[in-house]
Amino acid sequence: MNVQHQNPFKWRHFQSDIILLCVRWYLRYSLSYRDLEEIMLERGLHVDHTTIYRWVQRYAPELEKRCRPHLKATIDSWRVDETYIKIKKQWIYRLCCKKLKEGKMSMK
Repeated sequence: MNVQHQNPFKWRHFQSDIILLCVRWYLRYSLSYRDLEEIMLERGLHVDHTTIYRWVQRYAPELEKRCRPHLKATIDSWRVDETYIKIKKQWIYRLCCKKLKEGKMSMK
């Protein structure tokens, strides 16, 4: 078995939790590599933005492969319609949500 698969962080200058934190923040939030560099500098770590770029290129596919099975599948499609209707001379706001596969669900 390949040693790289056993410990993918071997020979890295930073700890694995720092690497994963930067990669996760980049993938989850709309942060640039330079934003992450600044955030790490505020925490006392000098990490260059190109290093973070390399980490994302190296570890993002592996993170996706490991996290994908644990994510909930989204199989529903929704349509939302908003309108005002007049009932007994009074205007009432009505919100109608429609699931395309399971029928209709209405809310006021």
